[in-house]
Amino acid sequence: MPIGVRRDSVGEKPLSGKFAVDLTGCVAIVTGGTRGLGRIIAATMAQAGCKVEICGRNEPDDLPDGVAFHAADIRDPDQAKAFVDAVVAKHGRLDFLINNAGGSPHAEAATASPRFFDAIIKLNLSSAMYLSQAAYPVMKAAGAGSIVNIASVSGIRPSPMTAAYGAAKAGLLNLTQTLAQEWGPDNIRVNAIILGLMSTETAEATYGDEDAQAGVARSIPLQRMGMGEDVAGAILWLCSDMAGWVSGARLNVDGGGERPYFLDLLKGA
Repeated sequence: MPIGVRRDSVGEKPLSGKFAVDLTGCVAIVTGGTRGLGRIIAATMAQAGCKVEICGRNEPDDLPDGVAFHAADIRDPDQAKAFVDAVVAKHGRLDFLINNAGGSPHAEAATASPRFFDAIIKLNLSSAMYLSQAAYPVMKAAGAGSIVNIASVSGIRPSPMTAAYGAAKAGLLNLTQTLAQEWGPDNIRVNAIILGLMSTETAEATYGDEDAQAGVARSIPLQRMGMGEDVAGAILWLCSDMAGWVSGARLNVDGGGERPYFLDLLKGA
């Protein structure tokens, strides 16, 4: 089915005056969709007409309209496959897979335990592989599909205090391009979004208090941190026919990127 465009409001805040994507009749999986960025992505896709399925180990108290929950730990390959199978059994199709689940607490590389390292890799990298493998035969049989992997600037530059996370996101970027090469002949597009500095519900733990976050925002060319709606809009585009020849891409959603620190040093010279 062709995926057209319309003007509308999407996300938890209206994208006034911007094109939104009509996903009516399509089915999407959004991992990590119970809260934060993932919840906004799920809500935005549902408002665009898509039937959205999310997963987690614990069901949230409420869900956005058009979003359904499955209990699953996607770090386990059997549970990941069972989740995909359940969605396909319910809807008879799977058009989009958004591998958004991820994250990591701070940990020094010198003292991080093997168990900690393995857990971070499984959440941020292995789960995306497991779900993509499960989605592949469904999308291949349908003759089309779009997978979007949510990566991070931590995967393209040093990631002090989150070494495992940075390594996992770097691996996710390579996985994106590799799957795009292997699955392109089946008309399955695989792309990655490289997130910059985001304002989320955990922003204070990551960046500090409001004053510290304001300082971070001033360091970004567009003078603000990213919002969930910014990412959701990019995902809508990547899932649409407007991006029909886009695969294996790394789309930076970062407000223009991080300011090089040496520029500030030069000012004081």
